[in-house]
Amino acid sequence: MILGMSVSIFTAVHVAISLAAIASGLVVLAAMLTRRNPSGLTGLFLATTLLTTLTGFLFPVSALTPALVVGAVSLGLLIAAILARYAYSTHGLWRPLYVFTAIAALYLNVFVLIVQSFQKIAVLQALAPTQSEPPFVVTQLIVLALFVCAGAFALARFRPLAAAAV
Repeated sequence: MILGMSVSIFTAVHVAISLAAIASGLVVLAAMLTRRNPSGLTGLFLATTLLTTLTGFLFPVSALTPALVVGAVSLGLLIAAILARYAYSTHGLWRPLYVFTAIAALYLNVFVLIVQSFQKIAVLQALAPTQSEPPFVVTQLIVLALFVCAGAFALARFRPLAAAAV
């Protein structure tokens, strides 16, 4: 039992939080690309992403796994994003640090979504049973390329102080 819940209920809660983090993160990313600053959604994105990362550490494990490594990297990114956004108000070099870390944390959530989709959805699992086959690799590379491009555009366009006046 995890925190008094069965593993299946805990997993459902974790997945729901993860999907909320991804959805709110995509809205925040779209806002960055259009020079908007959705403060409430930014807080929701960072909070749900932090919560999904932390709940991911509560699953039973017996050894260091790639999921734990991704979780640790995500946690570091989130701490930096939260500091850049709230402690330093994205002033100066904190703006690009916030953009990079927030988008990287969102990407890691989507990366895990793709991994889990290829593991749990029968049609995708048949296409890439070991997740080293071309459909999985190409999907991950396309998503990575999209996030790199979106990140570059967000870095050039997102100016929270100017966006706050809009």
